[in-house]
Amino acid sequence: MNKRIKELLDQCTDQTMTKPWPLIDAEKFAELIVGECIGCCEQVISDPVPKSVDTWLNGGSQCIDQIKQHFGVEE
Repeated sequence: MNKRIKELLDQCTDQTMTKPWPLIDAEKFAELIVGECIGCCEQVISDPVPKSVDTWLNGGSQCIDQIKQHFGVEE
């Protein structure tokens, strides 16, 4: 599992559970991942871009690349 995803999962896990598996707050986990993705896209938006680059057309692919890099996801 990717290190950052593991860190987010740990934030949503009740470590006091005595069962063989911890209780995970799936809604909180999803919210944290969405927040991380939004942060990646905000970073792409705030990066300086040369005037020759069409940010509207390239923004989506740049955001996807940033999210993949952030979470260490490879295709």
